[in-house]
Amino acid sequence: MELTSFNSLIEIFNVYKNLILWFGSISLFVFLFSLLSIKWLVSLIPEDYFINKKDSKIKTSNIFIWYIVLIFKNLIGYSLILGGIMMLVLPGQGLFTIIIGLMMSNYPGKYSIEKKFIAIPTILKSINWLRRKSNKPPIRIT
Repeated sequence: MELTSFNSLIEIFNVYKNLILWFGSISLFVFLFSLLSIKWLVSLIPEDYFINKKDSKIKTSNIFIWYIVLIFKNLIGYSLILGGIMMLVLPGQGLFTIIIGLMMSNYPGKYSIEKKFIAIPTILKSINWLRRKSNKPPIRIT
């Protein structure tokens, strides 16, 4: 009886082998990308981001470049959000990745959502720890 269930498991694996390999590869890529990029992305956040919200200087100087940057930034941001959601059940730093993705993307109500997330003491402590490792001052929220 036990041998047939093992054989069934082997059959299922053989049927879905390509899908399993694709998901495994994507998981590994997102995991490595998040490990390599989280510290750098957190260091890019201005320390007074949650105190003084400023418009982009690129927007006022060249609208075409601003749109290109906006599209690129949103593609990366939404990819990080999707990867972070996947990392909630797969290996990786899911919450950090989601937060960084949310901060990079543009959507209505973004600023208030970011401020609520960053106000959670464990998240603020972790982000400031990463910033300290990058020799950046801590993020101030008030």
